[in-house]
Amino acid sequence: MFSQDLGSMLNAPLKWNAGNSTRDAKTLIIVSNRQGEKSVLITSRGMKLVDSDDYVIAPKERSRAKVSTWKRVSSIAVKTIGWSLVSLMLVFASASVTGLIDSRVVLTGSMTPTINPGDVVVSTSPGRLKPHVGSVVIYTGKKFDGSTVASFAHRIVGGDAVNGFTVKGDNNPEADVQKPKLADIEGVVFLAIPFLGKLLSPQVLIILLLAAFGVWLIVDAFRDEE
Repeated sequence: MFSQDLGSMLNAPLKWNAGNSTRDAKTLIIVSNRQGEKSVLITSRGMKLVDSDDYVIAPKERSRAKVSTWKRVSSIAVKTIGWSLVSLMLVFASASVTGLIDSRVVLTGSMTPTINPGDVVVSTSPGRLKPHVGSVVIYTGKKFDGSTVASFAHRIVGGDAVNGFTVKGDNNPEADVQKPKLADIEGVVFLAIPFLGKLLSPQVLIILLLAAFGVWLIVDAFRDEE
């Protein structure tokens, strides 16, 4: 019988006791911890440090290399931002489905620089948020015969709910001809989200989807390497 200390090779309190067997047997010893992994192959001719991946297929959780502080903080930040965005979208979708809020993409520059084309305006009904001078409202534009033209998002600069509000686009030289009453106001704007409307076009959505898929493939490849 003889004894060989594996401590210096694996940094672990291990010893190998071998007899005089002539059988050509091989033993692979793997020590894995947060600092990484070391493997020793023991044969009848002796022992040597090896890469265990050349000999066995092991589960990913076998080796748990030490994670850097930067990587750990980055992972927490990404997860927090991701879950926050998901939660925000769920709340926004629920509020939209129930009719609590309404969102629309601005198409013209009549309200620049406050609200620009491509911005998304979020509004709620005048019953929940009372319109007043200074409010940006979405109202139903009508012709002189009463037929509907379109919806406009302009600011109230005068008037009242009984006699009609005077509305005007911030970028328009004159006030609108129509003076919408409370029944004509579809919503009172309380939030404008810049550029979001430009991201909602089919072309941009396809590009974003492909980019997200590419990022996922890269991240998945790095995970496989680890």
